[in-house]
Amino acid sequence: MNKTLIRREKTISILGCGWLGLPLAKFLLKKGYQINGSTSTPEKLSQLSTEGINPYLISFDPEINADFDADFFHSDLLIINFPPKQREAIEEYHSQQIKALINQLQFSTIKKVIFISSTSVYANVNKLVTEKNKQTPEKSSGKALRIVEEILLLQQNFKTSIIRFGGLIGYDRKPGRFFSKMKQAVEGQTPVNLIHRDDCIGTIFHLIENDLWGEIYNACCPEHPTREDFYKTATKIGGFEIPKFVSKKSSCKTISSEKLIRTNYTFKYNNPIDAIVF
Repeated sequence: MNKTLIRREKTISILGCGWLGLPLAKFLLKKGYQINGSTSTPEKLSQLSTEGINPYLISFDPEINADFDADFFHSDLLIINFPPKQREAIEEYHSQQIKALINQLQFSTIKKVIFISSTSVYANVNKLVTEKNKQTPEKSSGKALRIVEEILLLQQNFKTSIIRFGGLIGYDRKPGRFFSKMKQAVEGQTPVNLIHRDDCIGTIFHLIENDLWGEIYNACCPEHPTREDFYKTATKIGGFEIPKFVSKKSSCKTISSEKLIRTNYTFKYNNPIDAIVF
C-alpha cells in the first residue's frame, strides 16, 4: 500500500498486534480505517501485510529500536497495547518505555491515545471497585500500570483515554485449564472479573466512535460469578479435570463497569460463563 495516499484522519496506529491487537486491527479495517500495526517480531511483519495492515517493527528496550520507521506515528489515533513484562524494577522500566514513546509522539500527528491497562491496578479491597479507587495494588505490574497511566494523562499534546480490562478470555484462551491441574483445593467463593475478547474490541471501538477522551473506564463482564461456578463450568465444557473447591473467599475485588455502561456500551457477554466457547 502506498502510504502517501493514506487519509491521515482515518488512520489508527496499534502498538502491539498480538492476541488482542491483531484481531482489533482486522476489525477496524472492516470499519473503514487505515491501520498501522507494530510487532517486535520480524517474522510477523509479513502476516500483518497479508492482512492489509501497514507493518512496522517497533520495540522498547526501554528505548525505541534505532531502526524504527517514524511513519508509524503519522496517524490520528494511537492504541498502546503492550503490557509491562515481569522483570526486576518493572515500575521504573515500564515508565522508561512509556516516556520513550511519548518522546516520539511529540514529533507525530497523533492527538488521541487509548492506553490498554488492566484491573490489576486495583488493590484487593473486598468490595465493589470503581475508577475512583486510588489504593495501591499489591502486584508490581499493577503499580507499574498506575504510574504510566498518570504519566499519559498528564500529557498536553494529546488526549488519553484508559481502558482497564479484566482477565481476558475467548477463542484459544480456555480458562478451564487454569485450575484443572492444581493439586490443592481452590478458594471457590471469590468473584471473577473477566472479559471476552469480542467485548475488548467492542469497548475500544465504542470509545473511538463516540469521542470518549480524557477518561478512565473499567471493562469487565457486568456479572461476577464465583470462581467455583465459573471454573466448574469451564473445566466441564473444556473436558478438563474439575478442580476441588473449598467454601472460602480470599482477599478480592469486584470490578464495576457501570461507568462504561452509562456511555451506552452494551456488552456482548454480561456473564463470563456465557462467553466460554470451545
